[in-house]
Formats: sequence, C-alpha cells, structure tokens
Amino acid sequence: MRDYRRITAGAELLLVFPATLFMATLVVRNFQPEQFEPAHTARRIVNWYAGHTAIGLWVLLIALPLTVLVTGGAALLRLWNSDADFRRTTREALSILRAYLSELLLAAATFTAAAILAIVALHVIAD
Repeated sequence: MRDYRRITAGAELLLVFPATLFMATLVVRNFQPEQFEPAHTARRIVNWYAGHTAIGLWVLLIALPLTVLVTGGAALLRLWNSDADFRRTTREALSILRAYLSELLLAAATFTAAAILAIVALHVIAD
C-alpha cells in the first residue's frame, strides 16, 4: 500500500513540475537584467510558454495541475476514509498548529521580512 502512495506522490510531483518551473521563472526573470543569467534563461522559458499556448498554457499550466488537484484530492480522501492512524495523526498535527499559532505566525512574519530584505538588497546591488 505504501508503494502506491509513493508512486502517486512521485507522479504528482512530476505532473506539477512544469507549472512550478514556469512560476519560478516568472520570479527569477525579475531579479536582474535580462542579459545576465539566470534571468536570461528564465526569460527564454517564459517566452517559450507564451509562444506555445496550446501546450504551455492549456496542458502544462492548466490540465496537468488540474489532474494533480483531482487525483491528489481523491487519494487523500481515500486515505482519510481508510486509515485511522492518518486521521489521528492529522488531528494531532492540527491541534499542535493551533496551540502554537501565534508562534508560527511570528516565525512566518520574520522569514517573510528576511525574504523581502534579501530581495531589496539584491535589487539595490543590481542598480
């Protein structure tokens, strides 16, 4: 049974990879001028997706992530209904998250501030 879960998880990661790559390139291409790497490669990837709307938009950005959403949701629902240990562990994890919600929000805000400062520093350095 565990092999089925691993195969499903691996397949879903592969199916969602093209959309993840595209979203990451949208961010990377704005880090520095286009003539420098990795912004140049990111721009080429974005342009490829834009130039191949039938494949890039409809298949890689809509159909594959939608497939992952449906099959992943079905697999999780099946797991929730059939595995009492999974249900118990999920409930425990949610109760821990709820108990430490303010600490988690504090950590998220701190990491977000660090990321923003890093992006601003890179922008200032690039100018």
